[in-house]
Amino acid sequence: MQKMLTIISNVLRGSARRNGAQVVSEAASLVVASRSYADFTPEATFDIKKVDLHRLEEGPPLTATLTREQGLKYYRTMQTIRRMELKADQLYKQKIIRGFCHLYDGQEACAVGIEGGITLSDHLITAYRAHGYTLTRGGTIREIMAELTGRRGGIAKGKGGSMHMYTKNFYGGNGIVGAQVPLGAGVALACKYLGNDQLCVSLYGDGAANQGQIFETYNMSSLWKLPIIFICENNQYAMGTSVERSAASTEYYKRGDYIPGIRVDGMDVLCVREATKFAADHCRSGKGPILMELQTYRYHGHSMSDPGVSYRTREEIQEVRSKSDPISMLKDRMLSNNMASIEELKEIDIAVRKEIEDAAQFATTDPEPPLDDLCSHIFANDQPFEVRGATPWTKLTSTS
Repeated sequence: MQKMLTIISNVLRGSARRNGAQVVSEAASLVVASRSYADFTPEATFDIKKVDLHRLEEGPPLTATLTREQGLKYYRTMQTIRRMELKADQLYKQKIIRGFCHLYDGQEACAVGIEGGITLSDHLITAYRAHGYTLTRGGTIREIMAELTGRRGGIAKGKGGSMHMYTKNFYGGNGIVGAQVPLGAGVALACKYLGNDQLCVSLYGDGAANQGQIFETYNMSSLWKLPIIFICENNQYAMGTSVERSAASTEYYKRGDYIPGIRVDGMDVLCVREATKFAADHCRSGKGPILMELQTYRYHGHSMSDPGVSYRTREEIQEVRSKSDPISMLKDRMLSNNMASIEELKEIDIAVRKEIEDAAQFATTDPEPPLDDLCSHIFANDQPFEVRGATPWTKLTSTS
């Protein structure tokens, strides 16, 4: 009996030593972590690239202040957009995502920088490369991924797909080239009519910049002094045609003629943020519209049906990745100024990857919307009514 008690005592002592060592180790780690977090630089100021001006005497500042909290937020959001788009690429190649799909990787600094310069009470409308903006405007990764796969839990209930996602104060996701620009002017007109000090950001690409309806919208917006920021995301290629071959003038920030314009480095999130703040102040002061050109670059082709290397070289893409990647640029700034540690950013990367994988799992297992939902939500507030189906004898019901 005594021998058995001795054995049990030794086992318990050994367990206590191991657990104690583990507790001491964890406590030490926490102390080191807390000490290192306290040692981080809470705020830093960076020189940013000077913007080109049109019909303006002064432009945005040449420096930008970044807090550690902002930097970590921007980094996480840009990494989320990047990983989400790469997962969409994978699901498309597996034929789980079908139809049109335009990816945003490479252009993350545009979406994140714009959001940093306005508020969520402001309004935003864009073209069909909309996944990133859906996220920054408040959509969740699960909702976006499920919409891409056409599932009931998607942000448009599985009926919109890649090009038609919406959240509060975000009007899509529009498939008709350039058509979102006059719609954005309509939103800006509502802001002015209501006198709510809000504005609308209306985005389009360099390919859409030659559309006649955009010039008509410039005219009306200038006449009525609408609070609208026109933003041309110039990613250098209109589908597969370079800007030099598709536009007689590639100075898109001057296209508004009588509308002031600025040309900005769209690969630098701080440049984009400061320029957007400047443009927003211009609009809110009652001066009317302003035009921004963001010089950026997309890593994928125009859409998933475009390999993206028949009109440009792989070396060109790699050079942009190595020299101007927006995520790497922010990461280097934070590390070189002791605003974060490599381990901390790696933890964010791991957490983002897990969140993307979980969302992809949901997007492939969530049920598709039933046929009965096909005609629902035609109107926001209306009594249910009958809708004719593909044949006269097929009847469907629409509910709000």
